[in-house]
Amino acid sequence: MVTRAYTVAFEGIEARLVEVQCAVAPGLPAFSIVGLPDKAVSEARERVRASLAALSIALPSRRITINLSPADLPKEGSHFDLPIALALLAALDILPKDTVESTLALGELSLDGTLVPVIGALPAAMTAAEEEKTLLCPRACGAEAAWVAAATVIAPASLTAAIRHYTGQALLDPAVAGQVSTAETRRDLSEVKGQERAKRALEIAAAGRHHLLLIGAPGSGKSMLAQRLPGILPPLSPREALDTSMIHSLAGLLNEGGISRTRPFMEPHHTASRAAIVGGGKGAKPGQISLAHNGVLFMDEFPEYERAVLETLRQPIETGEVVVARANAHVRYPCRFLLIAAANPCKCGHMADPARACARAPVCGEDYLGRISGPLMDRFDLRVDVPPVAFSDLDLPATGETSQTVAARVAAARDRQTARFRDDPGVQVNADAEGGVLERIASPDAAGRALMLRAADRFGLSARGYHRVLRVARTIADLAEAEQVSADHIAEALSFRLPPGS
Repeated sequence: MVTRAYTVAFEGIEARLVEVQCAVAPGLPAFSIVGLPDKAVSEARERVRASLAALSIALPSRRITINLSPADLPKEGSHFDLPIALALLAALDILPKDTVESTLALGELSLDGTLVPVIGALPAAMTAAEEEKTLLCPRACGAEAAWVAAATVIAPASLTAAIRHYTGQALLDPAVAGQVSTAETRRDLSEVKGQERAKRALEIAAAGRHHLLLIGAPGSGKSMLAQRLPGILPPLSPREALDTSMIHSLAGLLNEGGISRTRPFMEPHHTASRAAIVGGGKGAKPGQISLAHNGVLFMDEFPEYERAVLETLRQPIETGEVVVARANAHVRYPCRFLLIAAANPCKCGHMADPARACARAPVCGEDYLGRISGPLMDRFDLRVDVPPVAFSDLDLPATGETSQTVAARVAAARDRQTARFRDDPGVQVNADAEGGVLERIASPDAAGRALMLRAADRFGLSARGYHRVLRVARTIADLAEAEQVSADHIAEALSFRLPPGS
C-alpha cells in the first residue's frame, strides 16, 4: 500500500504542491528518496531515521521508497523532512492515513525530533488554503503562516507533539497570526538643512513612485535625503503587506512571524553581484529588487556598480517583475520598487569646485556619468543636482517641513490615485499609467500641451521621456489638488527632466 502526505516546492513566490508517496515493500532493507531531490532532501532519510529512533520507533527491515511527485520538478530544501516522516508514520499505521492526506506539511527535523523553522511558511499556507488542507509547520513558523486566515495552521514544537495531535492524545490549538508593526523612523526630513529642490523631488517621487537620480559632491546630503524617504511614504496596504511578506518569507527575513506595514528600504553595496541585485544563485533566490517590492531600492555610488548589473535594471523598471532563468530554474518575482540612485558628478566628486577639481575636469565627469547608459538614464523621471550646503547654514536651526507634514500630502495624493485607478487593473500609481490610461489622466490644457511640444522638439525627448514627463506632471497636479494638468505642472516636471541650464 502507498501512503501519501503533501508539501510544497518553491518556484519564485509560487509554492507548487508536491505529493510525498511512501511504499514499504518486501526486500532488502533500504531507505530511498527519488523524485529529483537535492542534497538536503536526500539527507532527510538520516534525519527522519534518527528522529523516529529518538521516539523509540524502529523502521521495519523492509524496502522503504519515498517518491516526490511530480518527479520532474526539482526538490530543494530541508522542509521535506516533516512530510516524509508523516508519510512513513502513516505507512506504519501510527498515524491515520486520511488525516495525513488532508495535511500539507513542511519543517526540518533535528535528530531528537524537534522541529526546526524553515523558510516559505507564508506562501505554503496560501497553497494549503487553495488545496483546502491543514498546514502543519514548526512552532516558530506558525505565527507567520497564520496570516493566511483561510488555512488552519497547526504548529507543534516537535514530531512527538504532531503525533500526539493527530492521534487525539493532546490536541493543539491553531496558530495565531503575528503582530502587525509599523516601525517609527527617527530620521526626519526637517533634519536636512537646505536642499529644498531635492526635498521637493523626494516628495514628488514618493507621491507617484517616480524613479529619482541625485547627483552631487561627496557630503552634500544625497544619502541623508534618500534615507528619509521611508518616513514620507504611506504604509503598505494589507494586500501589499502580504505580497511583500511572501517574498521576505522565502528569504527568511520575517521576524517572529510579524508582518510589517512599513515599506521595505533596501540599500545594497555597489560591489553587489548581478545575482544579488536581480536574483539568482542556488535555487534562483529573490534579489534586492524583489526584496524592495512595494518599497524603495536605494543604490548609492550608482556609476560604481558593474555595467552588467546596471543594465539588468532596465526591464524590471518597466515591467515591475523579473524573470530569473537558469538551467534548472525559471522563476518570476515581482519587483515594483521606487529606485533612488545617488552619484558623484565625477570620479573625484569635486568637478563643480575649480579649487578642488582634478586636472581632467570636465571630461572626467562625462566619462564617469557615462557609465550610466542612455536607456537607463532615460528611465529616471526625476534628476536633481544636490549642491554642497554652506558651512554657515549648518549652524542654523532646522526650518524645513517635518516628515509628518510631507507624508500627509503624499498620502492625500496617493489616495487620489487609488480612487482614479480603481477600474484600471495593474495600475496603482501614476508611474504605472501608460497608453490610453495616461492620455485620460494626464492630458494637459492648451498651454501645457504647447509647452510640452516645444520642449519635446527642442530637447529631443524620446517617447518614453515624453510620457514620463506627463506622469510626473500628473503627480505634481495631484499634490496641488488640481483636476487637470496645467502649464505650471508641465514646467516643473520638465525642470526635473532636462539638464541644468537648459
